[in-house]
Amino acid sequence: MSRPIVVIPADTKVIEGLTFDAVGRKYSTAVAEVAECQPLLVPLDTALVDIGAILDVADAILLSGSVSNVHPSLYGTEEPLRPETMDPARDNVTLPLIRTAVEKQIPLFAICRGYQELNVALGGSLHQAVHDQPGLNDHRENPALTMGDRFGPSHPIRLEGELRGWIGEDNIIVNSLHGQGIARLAERLRPQAYAEDGLVEAVLGPAEHPFLLGVQWHPEWYAKNNPVSVKLFRRFGEAARTNANGDST
Repeated sequence: MSRPIVVIPADTKVIEGLTFDAVGRKYSTAVAEVAECQPLLVPLDTALVDIGAILDVADAILLSGSVSNVHPSLYGTEEPLRPETMDPARDNVTLPLIRTAVEKQIPLFAICRGYQELNVALGGSLHQAVHDQPGLNDHRENPALTMGDRFGPSHPIRLEGELRGWIGEDNIIVNSLHGQGIARLAERLRPQAYAEDGLVEAVLGPAEHPFLLGVQWHPEWYAKNNPVSVKLFRRFGEAARTNANGDST
């Protein structure tokens, strides 16, 4: 029996002057090893992207994290604080993909940048620099640390609602590698977790959606060794299998 297909939109990466479509292997590994689905990477050139065709084959969608940020023109009138971190090609693919996937009730798991894309696509806004906001902490990683330490446990979050039931705990410790974060939450999203400073760290979509989860942390990092990550990716995989079998509403 074939595994369900999980579509992962790529990032733009420039290597030695050439443009590549790329996805961090930790995301596709978590999809394959923990969700037990088949990852399928999607390029970003709009001439190569047919959202209808993508969703015809997608049993679920994973939106990965990235070093790039959503362009602020998509949620306000601000100029980008760091223009070098913009990836408009990704914005042009992921935002309409999200809106269509939500309407078609296709399972979707959004991580870090993907979490921020989800909020923007549905009408919310972002803080371009969380650490510059009064009352909010600095959620960025320390670049002087090893990669393993950067992705290590950083701060607690308080769970509520359905997500607390999924994980079976009131509080968990998560990693933290983001400079941006949710400012105004999209109306169709329901907050499910908060950092100590009140920043929203996880959301679910409308109650009728089979699986629409966004998280600000990185559960894909060595996902099979993290009990919380295992619970999230396995639930995502089950939603993809249900959709693949034609049992979704």
